[in-house]
Amino acid sequence: MPKIAEIEYTPNPNAVKFVLKEPVAVGFPKSFPNAETAEHDELAKALFAVGHVTSVFMQDKFLTVSKTEDKGWPEMLPLLAAPIRAAAGAGGASGAPAAPRVFSKIDDADDPLLRDIRLVLESGILPALAADGGGLELVGRHEKQVMIRYMGACGSCPASLTGTLMAIEGMLQKEVDPELVVISV
Repeated sequence: MPKIAEIEYTPNPNAVKFVLKEPVAVGFPKSFPNAETAEHDELAKALFAVGHVTSVFMQDKFLTVSKTEDKGWPEMLPLLAAPIRAAAGAGGASGAPAAPRVFSKIDDADDPLLRDIRLVLESGILPALAADGGGLELVGRHEKQVMIRYMGACGSCPASLTGTLMAIEGMLQKEVDPELVVISV
């Protein structure tokens, strides 16, 4: 059963990050943008059953829950804590090494541009997003356009389409190619 180490508010006022003492998603992040996608995951399904939950994102030792605007966190947090504490952990023993993080559906090891983009995302961008309860996946590339999809707290955050997207694009332009354009899909 995952124990909650702490609860952190994120820059998204409708998303909260639960930091856990054991992993709930080892190696691969799990994103549930709605209740229908959570049918085969007991923890995500239980969180949606609380009501007013709009998305669930799990990565390593944290999970982020996004809610509707009409419910406040003081009312929601105790209701969300119960299924988290009752859920089975992932990956066996606490402290077991996690598999390498994989965030992309694009699998072209021979593409040097994608390789460089992945390195920048893994080293600088993903840790910053995870600190705020979010993440992203690399969806595709067309010439100098890079398509990303936000997950977790970033998925519905007002800043994700403005400041965060510009920061990601700026970092990729500086580190990889000054002509890159980043598009959120």
